[in-house]
Amino acid sequence: MVLPAVALAMVAGVMGVSVANGGGDFVPARSADPCEPREVTPVSTRKIDALGEQLVLLGLDGAACRLGVTRESLVLNLGLSTDFPDPVIDALRSGLLGAVEAMQADGDLPPASELADEALAEADLNRFAKAAIKALPDGAINAALKTDDVLRRAVNDLDLRQLLTNLEDPNDLENQISTAVTKAVKDSLRDRLRNLVPGF
Repeated sequence: MVLPAVALAMVAGVMGVSVANGGGDFVPARSADPCEPREVTPVSTRKIDALGEQLVLLGLDGAACRLGVTRESLVLNLGLSTDFPDPVIDALRSGLLGAVEAMQADGDLPPASELADEALAEADLNRFAKAAIKALPDGAINAALKTDDVLRRAVNDLDLRQLLTNLEDPNDLENQISTAVTKAVKDSLRDRLRNLVPGF
């Protein structure tokens, strides 16, 4: 009989402290305004993957702002929809391209030379071609390849409607778009690196 009374007293004490500190005024957190710039922290430690994650998070904000909804609402609607009208696809692509511009303006884009080794690791190139590309000076790679241009090409080459239609898990939409964007960035970077070494 003593233990239940002690437990009840402890619960009452915790609740009293919580209410005294404003805990009785529970208000759900409001969704962030997608039109307001915000910092995003990628989860991945690999540079191209982190770049893809950041691009998608900022891009979804941009798309949501254009459509006049929250990012959370946009992600939920994209995950549940089976039909994607042109304005939604256009807003998503514009959001991703706007994210490239914002990252460039903020100095968040690494030079192409810092991404080259990672892109080449998965490239379908013979070892001589890889060696020739790796022998290029960083300055030559950075002069020929601009990271923002590589990202823009990757975004423009994405078939966003097909990507959204073929989502494996609607609840994992952000990660799946990020994976697709990251692959597109790697493909774009590899193609352009290959062009720097004639004969391969």
